Amino acid sequence: MSDSAQAVLLREVRFAWPGRQAFRLDVAHWQLEKRQRVLLIGESGSGKSTLLSLVCGVIAADSGRIEVDGVDLGTLSSTRRDRFRAERIGIIFQQFNLLPYATVQDNILLPLRFAAARRKNVADPAAEARRLCGELGLDAGLQAMPAGRLSVGQQQRVAVARALIGRPPLIVADEPTSALDATTQAKFMDLLFRQCDDAGAALLMVSHDPRLADRFDRVEPIAAMTGTTGESR
Repeated sequence: MSDSAQAVLLREVRFAWPGRQAFRLDVAHWQLEKRQRVLLIGESGSGKSTLLSLVCGVIAADSGRIEVDGVDLGTLSSTRRDRFRAERIGIIFQQFNLLPYATVQDNILLPLRFAAARRKNVADPAAEARRLCGELGLDAGLQAMPAGRLSVGQQQRVAVARALIGRPPLIVADEPTSALDATTQAKFMDLLFRQCDDAGAALLMVSHDPRLADRFDRVEPIAAMTGTTGESR
């Protein structure tokens, strides 16, 4: 892990989707400190997913500098960005993106197959998967089940365990509570925050739900932060 004080740093970042001249994302300066919890609020089309894709290195900025854990993503090839993302970023997708026919344990352990740096942080992968399951309220009987047979809430917890295993320094969450009622949402956030604290990870979440605001160290409207124009993804 780098000695940089920031988990994420953006400077003069500009991006436009090819063929979509009406949309432009423009970030003059923005940072997320290590271990900090930041929520970006925005409606559909405000550029939330585009911003996360830039931070995760899924897409490259047209100009500017994006640093994650002290590494300038602009200096990495597409292949190296993929490897960096697997090693340094745990992602909780809105639709979870679990392998439905793989077991809960296999889904959780999947990042370790592609990320040597995260694998080095885990002395016993199977034991660590069991520990995370226990912390997240997934009993031992569920760990051998195919992920596709779990409830939505259980699948969500598997997705959190998969993001956290190997202690990546940054957790990125894309609308992870959108399908939850208020009670379940609160329990999920408690679990997520506790696990991020245990792992020493920074958390960057995007959502359209302002009810989450009180839970975070910092809350920002994404449109104000990015200078977004037009509609995005």
